[in-house]
Amino acid sequence: MSARLHHVQVSCPPGGEDDARRLWVGALGLVEVEKPPALRARGGAWFRSYDEQGRVVAEVHVGAEADMVPARRAHPALLLDDEAALESAADRVAALGLEVDRSERGTFPGYLRLHVRDAAGNRVELLAPGPD
Repeated sequence: MSARLHHVQVSCPPGGEDDARRLWVGALGLVEVEKPPALRARGGAWFRSYDEQGRVVAEVHVGAEADMVPARRAHPALLLDDEAALESAADRVAALGLEVDRSERGTFPGYLRLHVRDAAGNRVELLAPGPD
């Protein structure tokens, strides 16, 4: 048996979908995809990233949740192409007025990384290949 990650889910408060779009689409370049009809009434939004062949390589579901409290440490992580892409994404996130934390930049062998927080306080790790 083998398993592959299908998606990760983070939460936002009800009505926080536009803030989620600003990060996932505007700053990180994912594409919003329509939720299945049976799930639309719940609120939230779904986002995907595709490779050059059109295959889905990342999927994030943002679910609307009353009394939402973001996890302090739990997070999805996105692997970007290179350091330039990492820094460009960090600049776009910062331009939205969102937190960018570079304090753990060189702490993961083989990668450069940083953490951002979305408008709801969810932590998201961004990585790029780096020195071993």
